[in-house]
Amino acid sequence: MNLLLKDITLIEPDNPLNGQQVCIEISDGIITKIATEIVKQPSHKTIEGNDLHVSIGWMDIGVQIGEPGLEHRENMEHVAKAANAGGFSAIASLPNTLPVVDSKSGVQFVQQNTQHIPVQFYPIGAITKQTAGKEISEMMDMKKAGAIAFSDGTHPIQHAGLMLRALQYVKAFDGIVMNQPNDLSISKGGQMHEGYWSTLMGTKGLPAVAEEMMVRRDIDLLRYTQSRLHISNISTAGSVDIIRKAKTEGLNVTCSVPFMNLILDDSEVQGFDSNYKVMPPLRAENDRNALIAGLKDGTVDAITSNHMPWDQESKALEFNYAEFGAIGLETVFAACNTYLSDVFSIDELVLMFGYQSRDVFNIKVPSINEGEKANLTIFDTTKEWTFEKSDIHSKSNNTPFIGESFNGKVIGVINGEKASFMNTLLENRSI
Repeated sequence: MNLLLKDITLIEPDNPLNGQQVCIEISDGIITKIATEIVKQPSHKTIEGNDLHVSIGWMDIGVQIGEPGLEHRENMEHVAKAANAGGFSAIASLPNTLPVVDSKSGVQFVQQNTQHIPVQFYPIGAITKQTAGKEISEMMDMKKAGAIAFSDGTHPIQHAGLMLRALQYVKAFDGIVMNQPNDLSISKGGQMHEGYWSTLMGTKGLPAVAEEMMVRRDIDLLRYTQSRLHISNISTAGSVDIIRKAKTEGLNVTCSVPFMNLILDDSEVQGFDSNYKVMPPLRAENDRNALIAGLKDGTVDAITSNHMPWDQESKALEFNYAEFGAIGLETVFAACNTYLSDVFSIDELVLMFGYQSRDVFNIKVPSINEGEKANLTIFDTTKEWTFEKSDIHSKSNNTPFIGESFNGKVIGVINGEKASFMNTLLENRSI
């Protein structure tokens, strides 16, 4: 794979060339030259266009992949295409498959079946067997096999004693426990954020306290164990405050927020469109503003796509009967660049997508230097476009953004000798 990226703006905050237009030559997946002018070799394809930018490849943490067992919703090939379309060269995959990724063989299955794909898959192993919340899995075996962290994914750990034992277990190998906070004894049966709109609509709510109580519990357990904790997909102002205080205390805690919770509030649900029914739910405007402030001051570490594919039979239902979740890999950058451009610079968005997501798991961050493997995302920050059903590469189409106009579009991803372009620059094909 030989390419020349011509007159492209480099976005790499610590690079002396950050913000400057450069040419980048890539031969056999390696960056061979970076200069203001490079003569094109006959064997190289040229990538050029108006307002093109390049950064290190992005990573999304916490993606439902579907395979094995749930291929009707998503398989590895399609989730990789969706990731590439969204600018991601790496994803961390949740363990909620059939069978669950709760053993060494489950981790190895993910790794072995994604070697040919231009996306690096980082498996997250289950904390408990079958994510049933009862019996601790063999986390050390999964860690040795390549699991980067441990979570029951879409099943929050309800039992405090089990969560305590998980945090103690991973200390032996400096592992990370992840939990998406939601106390089901409080929130069970809820359909949307409990507040003004749920009252007006007559819909049972999901109280903010159900999330915040579990955030507080997990941080208390972290303080006791002195382990490592990542709180996935927070959504309330109270959660931000609790985590901010924990970080000030010096506890080893990180957290992430879904992009939809940054750009939308619960007023979107008033039309009973089940594509806005997500977990965590869209919250009130003050929660949305607190999440943005948390990203700004470093309390929140990463933005996630919260990619949760569902088939039509699960989403095309009355609101109360539809499953929670939306796909997001393909729209997360465009949506953030459109809705949050007055809050975050493009440099800040790249930091969140490319750097901070990897820092959560201590994964080596790529760099854009001569002699390094090419791990790059190419994108246009100003292109105006409309997201249509034909732009969906996932096997599912449960998204509220079909027909939405965005500013900013991903052009392609390069990952070593593998590359995938979603634009006519390379005739809509992988090379």
